[in-house]
Amino acid sequence: MKKLIVLAHALLLTACGFQLRGSSDLPFETLYIALPETAELRVQLARTVQASSRTRVVDTPAEAQAVFSVSADNMAKNIVSLNTAGRVREYQLVRTFSFRVHDPKGQELIPPGQIVLRRDVTFADDQILSKENEENLLLRDMQNDLVQQLLRRFAAAKQLQK
Repeated sequence: MKKLIVLAHALLLTACGFQLRGSSDLPFETLYIALPETAELRVQLARTVQASSRTRVVDTPAEAQAVFSVSADNMAKNIVSLNTAGRVREYQLVRTFSFRVHDPKGQELIPPGQIVLRRDVTFADDQILSKENEENLLLRDMQNDLVQQLLRRFAAAKQLQK
């Protein structure tokens, strides 16, 4: 009976069109990331690109079909609400990231784009260390989200080039 239930669930999932997200084929074979080699974003983006596609990350813009460059990367911590004593109760972390992807000659492959990420975090004076750790986790989550959104934008460039 249990096997029949598992089989029925599997059939229902395949019937609805559900499938795991596979590797995304990027429209370029080589990519240069114009960030310092030690930058956390560069390391994570390069690792994700190479793991999820056939695209290679190269060391110089001359040998790349596409060059990824960052125009701006700003982080802000805005106060959202105060308690009755006038102390901060909630913050909003905002990361505004602007970028462009072009070929070595400077021709745009993807129009200049901007990604804005927001996360809310509560604050309590008596839990400073735990709230600081929570904020660091949210910042890491924002970085992961940024890399995934960049990959989706890179993959969407396929339609632009055709």
